[in-house]
Amino acid sequence: MKEFSKEVYLKWYEDMTMWRRFEDKCRSLYLKQKIRGFLHLYNGQEAIPAGFTHAMDLTKDSMITAYRCHIHPMAMGVDPKRIMAELCGKATGTSGGMGGSMHIFSKEHRFYGGHGIVGGQIPLGAGIAFADKYFDRKAVNICFFGDGAARQGSLHETFNMAMNWKLPVIFVVENNQYAMGTSVKRTANHEDIYKLGLGYEMPCLAVDAMDPEKVAEAAYEAIERARRGDGPTFIEARTYRFRGHSMSDAEPYRSKEEVAIHKNDDPIELVKQRILSNGWATEEELDAMDNKSRDFVEECVEFMENSPYPDAEKIYEYVYAQEDYPFLDKLEN
Repeated sequence: MKEFSKEVYLKWYEDMTMWRRFEDKCRSLYLKQKIRGFLHLYNGQEAIPAGFTHAMDLTKDSMITAYRCHIHPMAMGVDPKRIMAELCGKATGTSGGMGGSMHIFSKEHRFYGGHGIVGGQIPLGAGIAFADKYFDRKAVNICFFGDGAARQGSLHETFNMAMNWKLPVIFVVENNQYAMGTSVKRTANHEDIYKLGLGYEMPCLAVDAMDPEKVAEAAYEAIERARRGDGPTFIEARTYRFRGHSMSDAEPYRSKEEVAIHKNDDPIELVKQRILSNGWATEEELDAMDNKSRDFVEECVEFMENSPYPDAEKIYEYVYAQEDYPFLDKLEN
């Protein structure tokens, strides 16, 4: 794995501050009704995509996740301007404005979506890995899901098949402590979610996911195991979301004091302090990077504002594969 050098830490800081500001801007746009529907923010969890993409081979590895999906594709190389456009339903978005917040997608960058169905991406991630193995691509799929999705029956079916066929997939539960408003301790008789892998003799572990170094180390070991044909790994990435489940979440299930305590472990602040302690940059240089991130996010908003909405006639274009589907004739008549 690439070493954790000055360049890596400066890139992490630049990326993670931009991701945080992007999400904060999305919150603002939602309140202004520029973004409609659901909006799930990623604040506090930035160390996970930072660490994983450090360990991945971005020329061939792929990623799939759930509906909290704005930051993962950026880490994979998708243009944030197109993501912002998609969030606001513009034609220049990653899915032509047809998907919105929960359905970011990029075939070019092998990011196979945010998925609105809880746990729906788990068997899909294994399916991508099956294709990678079948075609001998030497590629690995990273399949992210939340702690709520870990209770889905599809997880157990998928774990069984993935181990049986030794599929090159890494299952990652982003345990941010709450499935919507329900704490992990209330959803099962155990709190160590990673131990679900033991029933399938799948290598499994928990990792401090507020630290991108620890995430990268766990990710690299799992990815290399999968790439040499030894099958999947299950990683519990223990993190914490600083915002509510979605913009409609009033957060009655936790206190402001609890959130404040967890903000002491802010992954961006951790990266910043390591940079400063190693003398890799000054406070002024990091402030300049932060200002650059702020300016870039405003460029994303400008790109979105100047983009058109999709043409109305495209509303049925991605619904039916059959161009002359009879239902369309009934609508026209």
